[in-house]
Amino acid sequence: MRVLKTLATGLALLCSVAALPAAAQSDYPNKPIKWIVPYPPGGTTDLLARLMSTWLSQRLNQQVVVENKAGGGNNIGTEMAVKSPADGYTIFLVNPANAINATLYSKLPFNFLEDMAPVGGLIRVPNVMTVTKNFPAHSVPEFIEYAKKNPDKVNMASSGSGTSVHLSGELFKSMTGIRMKHIPYKGAGPATTDLIGGQVDLIFDNMPSIIGHIRGGSVRALAVTSAQRSPALPNVPTVSETVPGYEASAWFGVSAPKGTPPAAIARLNREINAALADPGMLQKLADLGGVPIGGTPEQFWAIHKMETEKWAKVVQASGAKVE
Repeated sequence: MRVLKTLATGLALLCSVAALPAAAQSDYPNKPIKWIVPYPPGGTTDLLARLMSTWLSQRLNQQVVVENKAGGGNNIGTEMAVKSPADGYTIFLVNPANAINATLYSKLPFNFLEDMAPVGGLIRVPNVMTVTKNFPAHSVPEFIEYAKKNPDKVNMASSGSGTSVHLSGELFKSMTGIRMKHIPYKGAGPATTDLIGGQVDLIFDNMPSIIGHIRGGSVRALAVTSAQRSPALPNVPTVSETVPGYEASAWFGVSAPKGTPPAAIARLNREINAALADPGMLQKLADLGGVPIGGTPEQFWAIHKMETEKWAKVVQASGAKVE
């Protein structure tokens, strides 16, 4: 009887271990993690991912490797993430395009809010209305006046159709009645290069990828798109000081393929929140103009849902559409 009882206890133990998530069984993580960034190197998403991947690599004792997968207005990298194994070893850098594209594109091979699992929020940053250093307007009122006198003559660059960079400009156009020509690029890096070179006139770029050029004097900031002025650029006014009610900001977080083990999500969320509580990391994020989000996966997904609904109205009002 004692032998039978021992066998029964052993079987029960084996069954309980088998029922644990794979990540928990293997002391997650036990191999490198791939972090898909749906933009080329040099932009805000890439800068943020590389900063956070260094932190996560140290905390997890495994390399978190950034893989840039640009193209398709963010959708190529997103689809790659959606179709990746839900084993905790693929994560994705969520960005405003994931909310905007739900309305901007008439057909997508995925439903982001349904096909991905939230991990945690990272930061929220304003965009910056930035012009070439030789642009004739030196303030938002002067810019509006110039654009109205020169309809369709101002070339507005963006990091791609459907990005917050693009839609911030579309919102500005709709609220001021001006007309500008949209020039989409494959990422903020090449767009900024052409802005510095004078091939385009304007960009509503995410602050982290443009602030160094503003401080260096190669471009000029006219305004930030947040409701309040940014501590990172305290002397730069908000767009809403000229255009009441205008507000647009970029937000970033982490998700994983739906079905990723809860133990993996919990571990990643814990380390993200630890980063956002670390004074050194907070200073680095503040230097980029970022304000931490943090919190639970569910809280981050609530932000994503709210932003999806907000930008749906902007896309519909602007008439912007991408097939």
